Amino acid sequence: MSTLNRSTSQRLQRLPKLPSVWEGDRCSMTGSLAAQFDASDDHDPAPTDCILWVDGTQGTVRSLAIVPTDAGPEAMVRTLLQAIEHPQGAADPCRPQKIVVRDRELQFYLRGVLQDLDITVDYGPALPLIDELFQQLQQQVLPERPNLPEPYAQDLMATAMAMWDIAPWQVLNEQQILAVEINAWEVDTLYVSTLGMAGVEYGLLLYRSVTSLRQFRQRVLSGSQSTKQMQEAFLEQDCLFLNFELLDADDGWFSLPQTVTTPGPDAVQPEFGSLHPLEGLRNHLEVEEAFTMMVALEALRRFFKRFYHSLEAVPFPTLDGRYRIENPDPNLSQKTLSVLVKTLPALAQELIQETEVALGGAGDQGQQDFSRTLPVLRDDYIPQGSLVMLTKLPGDWLQQLRQSPQRYLQSMAFRAAAGERSSPQELPVVLIQTSRPKAKTLIENLRHAQGIQAVCFTPGHDFYSGAAYELGLLQTGDDEFHLFAEYLRDDPVDRRSLSRWWQWHQDYQGHCGVVIAAGVTGSASGNPQLKDLCALFETRSCTAEELNIPPLEMQ
Repeated sequence: MSTLNRSTSQRLQRLPKLPSVWEGDRCSMTGSLAAQFDASDDHDPAPTDCILWVDGTQGTVRSLAIVPTDAGPEAMVRTLLQAIEHPQGAADPCRPQKIVVRDRELQFYLRGVLQDLDITVDYGPALPLIDELFQQLQQQVLPERPNLPEPYAQDLMATAMAMWDIAPWQVLNEQQILAVEINAWEVDTLYVSTLGMAGVEYGLLLYRSVTSLRQFRQRVLSGSQSTKQMQEAFLEQDCLFLNFELLDADDGWFSLPQTVTTPGPDAVQPEFGSLHPLEGLRNHLEVEEAFTMMVALEALRRFFKRFYHSLEAVPFPTLDGRYRIENPDPNLSQKTLSVLVKTLPALAQELIQETEVALGGAGDQGQQDFSRTLPVLRDDYIPQGSLVMLTKLPGDWLQQLRQSPQRYLQSMAFRAAAGERSSPQELPVVLIQTSRPKAKTLIENLRHAQGIQAVCFTPGHDFYSGAAYELGLLQTGDDEFHLFAEYLRDDPVDRRSLSRWWQWHQDYQGHCGVVIAAGVTGSASGNPQLKDLCALFETRSCTAEELNIPPLEMQ
């Protein structure tokens, strides 16, 4: 049996001893109570216990701890010492005169451990204060609320997956707004913005008013918003939303077929919700909101089925369709609803012009060129779990890699044009460390994409959190852009990393490289050695303006 060491005992003995009686016990946490206290992302978390030490004289909680169910009696001692030295709330450190537990084995264990602290350890078959507190904890846990109303969840998910299969973001950008006139459930017209043409995230925003749509876009395009201001602007929107979360196969949801030419997600999970200026973000739908989404999505599905290829026309065409949609609400007398879906070319042109002004002007082509200038942005090249570092490659490593045809995959043919008179002693690089098999796959993909043309960073905003980022992108020879990292503007570590990179950009006249390394799961994780470096692509560092990349919304 473990005992307190002498210094700990002496420290505790110096604390005042009060004529109080404490109760201590542990209770198994199950169901919704366990879920409330579990901070992990595990779908099947390990069972846990809640340990409580309370002052029965004062009626206050001295300490509380959540421990694995298989934790030994030492956990009870640790929580007791916390109650003595560092109690919760405004209580002062002290020793109790007596403690009471209702486990005989624990009583004998505590007697041995606490023998030098002059604390009486008694057994009591009932601990009324502890029982009352545990009961209150159970009662305070509200039953989990489903994200979608139960009778309609299956139909909503099926309609959402039908929208995923249609992929409206292939033909519509976020400025090309559709109006859906429903005239039911206190909803007149929804203004639909399609997210996903940039390839970052996919979904639909169904604004309850065109004013809310305009206000949010104006704040995003102003470029002067802090992260907190962007979060506030995000929460002040008035819309319903459907978002598609891309998952790995291990996460499991709706499995998707794979293609050879364009690797995609293994699965997709539709997510519904609402935003309102007075309520903020809500990740579940009320019954009438579910009715609204079901009718709107079905009307949009029919509209896209009829006009999908027509929507690719330039300029944005005037199209409309009226559809009889089955009424899902049993409280409404009519069996069907007449829903009108139409394009809004004038509004689209206005939004495009606002974007051009915010970006400093994009010429006179306007709407005809806007959708064509959006970059093809992909996030499926960099393996999940990779470590990405902005660092410098030592000169001796650089020379050895240049002398290895198997690893030196791209030279800097434009070094002389860039004004470099001699090879640098060091080279700024984006170092991507993953496992060796994934490194080989990434290298092969980059070679098939005709190498790396440039490294750049461009501003981005996360639609759902309002966070402001700098997105790290690799431009490949096929004119596609590949996301390799996201850097928070308000994070001091990320700011320092980017500041160093831009200093190197100036010092080395844009000369940089991309290194693919192995060893992410071994002892070299985060610190790859020369033997772990699998490939070097020498390239150039460019600004987003040089590559004509607009600010991106990570919706």
